[in-house]
Amino acid sequence: MQVWPGQAYPLGATYDGAGTNFAVFSEAAHRIELCLLHDDGSETAVELRETDAFVRHAYLPGVMPGQRYGFRVHGPYEPEHGIRCNSAKLLLDPYARAVSGRIKWGEEVYGYPFGKPDARNDLDSAPHTMTSVVVNPYFDWGDDRRPRTDYHRTVIYEAHVKGLTMLHPGLPKELRGTYAGLAHPEIIAHLTELGVTAIELMPVHQFVQDHRLADAGLANYWGYNTIGFFAPHNAYASWGDRGEQVLEFKQAVRALHQAGIEVILDVVYNHTAEGNHLGPTLSFRGLDNASYYRLTDDQRYYMDTTGTGNSLLMRSPHVLQMIMDSLRYWVTEM
Repeated sequence: MQVWPGQAYPLGATYDGAGTNFAVFSEAAHRIELCLLHDDGSETAVELRETDAFVRHAYLPGVMPGQRYGFRVHGPYEPEHGIRCNSAKLLLDPYARAVSGRIKWGEEVYGYPFGKPDARNDLDSAPHTMTSVVVNPYFDWGDDRRPRTDYHRTVIYEAHVKGLTMLHPGLPKELRGTYAGLAHPEIIAHLTELGVTAIELMPVHQFVQDHRLADAGLANYWGYNTIGFFAPHNAYASWGDRGEQVLEFKQAVRALHQAGIEVILDVVYNHTAEGNHLGPTLSFRGLDNASYYRLTDDQRYYMDTTGTGNSLLMRSPHVLQMIMDSLRYWVTEM
């Protein structure tokens, strides 16, 4: 496999028509492996040797949209110092534009053995966790433009992707609860008849069905449990989760705009789905725990000002950059 130096920006996986540039930030890592995942369960590991300002990067010719990938971070595992690197854990790209699969809950996705929260768990999480996906950024927006309704004429309809479409009798069953359902003429006609000029979608960032709910046979309906700030939630796609969810979301936005309806997103940037010190290691925690999260004086623990187990460290320049990049991405690309 050819590996070229690539670029440190933009972060994430960027497909250019001939290959893909990968870039990921970590101050804590000694080295980072990019793992390309194959359908037979195997993976190809490529060390990211180029570094600029703590961003490791490489360009891989021939890596195409739909390719699943993750990162393995080699470095210290010292919870008492706020560092939780563990190469046994396959990590989501914080800048992943799409996420494939769901978590199969078990000890494998945790950084510690159950009952020993300060010890290191070397069970491989790859077969049990979600994976990042390279997406095709190219989309025919046609003559799309935001309606830009005057504020004093704006009528906002707050909606949940599933709640709005799941039981609508005019929708085909396969489109209920999906982004495609939002774009269906029956839903658009319903909104138009109400005089709606903007739809405000409850969280559509990729979120996690946490362990406690899964064990109880329940599900996180509302979605305030984000793990991917750039990825549309894959369970709302009517088909596929290897970039198809991105295409379907864009098609929904285009259809709503054509009907004169603006799209507003309810976003959650104050915490992630990794929870407290007893939570899973899915992404940020394993990449650079102390850069992403607010820690207490005893750095094994997290400042929980959100009631969810953790709080993002907004004064970290990289976290602030990630949030601003995410906001810009959804406005300009999605």
